Amino acid sequence: MTTHDNDAFRPIATVDLAIFSLSPTGLSVLLVRRANAPFSGEWALPGGWIHVDEDADLEAAARRVLKEKTGVETPYLEQLQTTGSRTRDPRGWSISIVYIALLSADDIAERQDAMAGEAEWRLIEGEGVGLSLAFDHASLLKEALGRIRSKVEYSSLPGHLLPARFTLSELQSVYEHLLGRKLDKSAFRKRVAEADFLKPIEGEMRRASNRPAQVFRLKDTRTLALFDRTI
Repeated sequence: MTTHDNDAFRPIATVDLAIFSLSPTGLSVLLVRRANAPFSGEWALPGGWIHVDEDADLEAAARRVLKEKTGVETPYLEQLQTTGSRTRDPRGWSISIVYIALLSADDIAERQDAMAGEAEWRLIEGEGVGLSLAFDHASLLKEALGRIRSKVEYSSLPGHLLPARFTLSELQSVYEHLLGRKLDKSAFRKRVAEADFLKPIEGEMRRASNRPAQVFRLKDTRTLALFDRTI
């Protein structure tokens, strides 16, 4: 077999991103409408080729694609899985490294103009978005949602969906929304204090119903704090 023949069997290698944010109506995912074949005109998760001459590693490739699609450089990013087969892409054997990215409300507001031209936030409905997606992206989205929902139980993940500054009541509200149930206020605050992932912003308070509420920020925006037991 010649070198040319070997090249013909080289797999397509991409990174795909399940990019989530929290809108007033709920958890949303960023989709892009494909301009080119295959699946021209259909919605898909944002993705792109791995640039072997530019990307130092897989995470660098994911962050480059994320910036190209959203203008955001440093949100929370987590590798979800690697998937591949001869049937997922009509163009040939395809491998995708799938990442989850979490964008805060601040990220969205500040970089709205940098979003890809044919990009749209779609509200999560159950395990998807209520419409078909290109390639195997509906399955990838389902896997990403499962990862997020499981981590809400034992990590600081919901804090990465909030604006940079928030109160404990706002944080609890996001946990409750993602969990689909109410949480005891004192127990929630005890668990958050034990996990030690928040930093109070000195001198910054926000008006609340009873008394001014302390405003906090995440100590680390690129990693998750893990709880010693579920919330």
